[in-house]
Amino acid sequence: MLVGIGPGSVEHMTARARSAIAEADVVVGYVTYIKLVADLLEGKEVVRKGMTEELDRAVSALDAARAGRKVALISSGDAGVYGMAGPTYEVLFQAGWTPEDDVAVEIVPGASALNSCAALVGAPLTHDFCAISLSDLLTPWPVIARRLDAVAMADFVVALYNPKSGRRTRQIVEAQRLFLRHRRADTPVAIVKSAYRRRQNIVFTTLAQMAEQDIGMLSTVLIGNGSTFVRDGLMVTPRGYANKYDMDDGGATRDGEKAGRSLSTGLLGWLDTLQADHAAGESVEQLAARHRLPVDYIRATLDEPLEAAAADAPEESEA
Repeated sequence: MLVGIGPGSVEHMTARARSAIAEADVVVGYVTYIKLVADLLEGKEVVRKGMTEELDRAVSALDAARAGRKVALISSGDAGVYGMAGPTYEVLFQAGWTPEDDVAVEIVPGASALNSCAALVGAPLTHDFCAISLSDLLTPWPVIARRLDAVAMADFVVALYNPKSGRRTRQIVEAQRLFLRHRRADTPVAIVKSAYRRRQNIVFTTLAQMAEQDIGMLSTVLIGNGSTFVRDGLMVTPRGYANKYDMDDGGATRDGEKAGRSLSTGLLGWLDTLQADHAAGESVEQLAARHRLPVDYIRATLDEPLEAAAADAPEESEA
């Protein structure tokens, strides 16, 4: 059982996570995570491993399972988000395991760091977001840098995992440099350390001052998008309701918009405008530059516009 224990506090673990650990004969995990569930380990064999011994943890868990024992291999957060699920499946497949094997595998989901940290600072993830790890222990830096640059330009809210350690101090500076190419210096940033643990600490800052803060391996950095704001100690990313509804007029639908339908600037409306601008003389290259989209994408959409009649199809969600 690959068990996500969430931020580590028992009250924030799922009932299934607690019962999985209770069922286990053997509990395997990083030493810090073992300490977080110490009160659930009475009478169990406990296998403690170090920070960089992920593959050893997976091998130990498989060996114990092959011996007929029930194993809980624990991860903080969610086992499938920068956790032990990936390396464990790699070890399993390398060992010739298949889903039909005598060793059954269950993944027990838990709240990842971005969920826990977001809950402590407000509602920063209510629009499109992504997570990027700054750890270059296994990923080449150019790969990480390309991802940072792409999401910064695309205006995602971003959660940075593994932002800094005793040896890796420049990565957060480089991330800041890349984001400042595309984002305002006053873009809100929240830094949460040890969410829901004894030494929890929360700092609100800006993109310009982000790298100067106290950041470590137990920190998660949340960088807002162009709409994110901080008010009364809460970081909030608007979902976009103000684009369709007049929030100062009791939520009345704005002129040209329809409740339950795409925005007038949604895909169909945008295609109509694109066609009109192109017909008025704007080149494909000019349109691509204005909308910050690839030339071949603009050309393809102009060649194959959507049927306007689809605009009247109801949406499943008003959002």
